[in-house]
Amino acid sequence: QVQVVESGGRLVQAGGSLRLSCTASGMTSDNYVIGWFRRAPGTEREKVSCITWNNGRTTYTDYADSVKGRFTVSRDAAKNMVYLQMNSLKPEDTAKYYCAARYGVCSDSPRNYRYWGQGTQVTVSS
Repeated sequence: QVQVVESGGRLVQAGGSLRLSCTASGMTSDNYVIGWFRRAPGTEREKVSCITWNNGRTTYTDYADSVKGRFTVSRDAAKNMVYLQMNSLKPEDTAKYYCAARYGVCSDSPRNYRYWGQGTQVTVSS
C-alpha cells in the first residue's frame, strides 16, 4: 500500500524560510516522480514543483513561475525523502501544501497524480 506523508508546515513571518519534507513508501518501482502542490482557501490546487530522478540522481526539476528563484526541490535518495526549501516567503504563499506521487514523468495536472499526502499547512504572516 502506497503512503505519502508530508511534513514541515507552520506559521512563519514574511521573508522567512521553511523546508517541507515528503516521503512515499510502498511504490512498486523507483520510476516515479514527486510533485508539490498547494491550495489556498477558495482556489484550485496548483502545482508548485516537481522532481524526477534516475539511479538516485536528480534528472529534472520544475517550478511554478510564482516560486521560481525562491523555492528549491531536492531529493535525498538514501533517506527516500524529497524536500521543498522555501525562501523569501510571502503572504501569498499561504496554503496547504501537498506532496503527490505518480509513475512516469512530471505533470502539471493534479489529476494525473494517483497518490497524495494529507497536506501540511503553511501560513506566512505579513
